[in-house]
Amino acid sequence: MRGRLGRVLFSGGDVTKRVATLSGGEAARVVFARIMAERPNVLVLDEPTNHLDMESIEALTAGLKEYEGTLLFVSHDRAFVSALATRIIEVTEEGFRDRPGTYADYLASAGDDHLDVDAVVLKAKKERRSERPRDLADRV
Repeated sequence: MRGRLGRVLFSGGDVTKRVATLSGGEAARVVFARIMAERPNVLVLDEPTNHLDMESIEALTAGLKEYEGTLLFVSHDRAFVSALATRIIEVTEEGFRDRPGTYADYLASAGDDHLDVDAVVLKAKKERRSERPRDLADRV
């Protein structure tokens, strides 16, 4: 058990902490230790890096790279996605777009970095500005 906890960055007195006293990141690491012990063949992860520090994210990424099963995850962490994704499923207003390849491949084909919040907001503002004059012209 200590070996498993060590792989998720618990050491010394950390291994005797009560679960109720753990931080969000520590609790997430305990969940990952349990998952490693159960060895499922499919993992579905929703924003797995949200409450983790950089060291924990690096350890998680390394562990998931070695994972032999199917991994389906949602993340806004560009580095995490870039390190692990081999296929991107984009959810759009028109439906799903299945894009085989890495995140870099996706960016090359899509043209937009949807994980860059500033770029997304700027693009949306530009689109709204370009739509406004047309709307006003139609009313006249």
